[in-house]
Formats: sequence, C-alpha cells, structure tokens
Amino acid sequence: MLHRPVESGQYTSITFTDHLAEQGIRPSIGSVADAYDNALMECLIGLFKTECIRTTIFHPGPYRTGTDVEFATAGWVDRYNNRRLHSTLGMMSPVEFEQAHYATLNREPQPV
Repeated sequence: MLHRPVESGQYTSITFTDHLAEQGIRPSIGSVADAYDNALMECLIGLFKTECIRTTIFHPGPYRTGTDVEFATAGWVDRYNNRRLHSTLGMMSPVEFEQAHYATLNREPQPV
C-alpha cells in the first residue's frame, strides 16, 4: 500500500480508497467536497433528531442514559419503517402498502 503524507482526518479516507482500488472496487461516493455525498443521510439524521430526540413521543422526559436513547430509537425506527404514513404510497403505511401489494399478487382466479 502506498503511504502518503496527509492530515490525520484524511488518512482513513485515503486508506479506504486505496483498499477499494486494491480489490478492484469502484467507490460509490462523490468527489471531494461534493454536497450530495451525505445529503440523504443528513436528511434522515435531521428527521430522527426532530421526531425522536427533541420530543417526548418515544421517551417520557429527558434522556438519562444510553439505554433511554436506544429504546426511543427502536420505537422511532419501528414507526418509521412500519407505521408512518407516506405520501408516495397514497398516505398508507409501508406495512399496509406491502400487504395490499402482495394481496393483489396472490389473488385466486375467479370463475366466470
């Protein structure tokens, strides 16, 4: 592996990039200082902070331990993945949409 003199914060990134190149893998990340690299993740983290951390919906009162945050996070993830209403799904939850989808695939043919 080629070692380059870099700032300590860049070392991990360069090491990771070099390792991908050695394995013949192209990274799926953008260029340096590309605003789109982390946009989706930053959006989701912002939503998580707004809906879970800065409210008492998923945990009563202030968080006192890491376990408090873990339980609140589990509740938020469950709601986000299973019960939240989604505009692109016709204001259905992901679970309802999936059930409706599979119900249409598994219909028995009706006699005419």
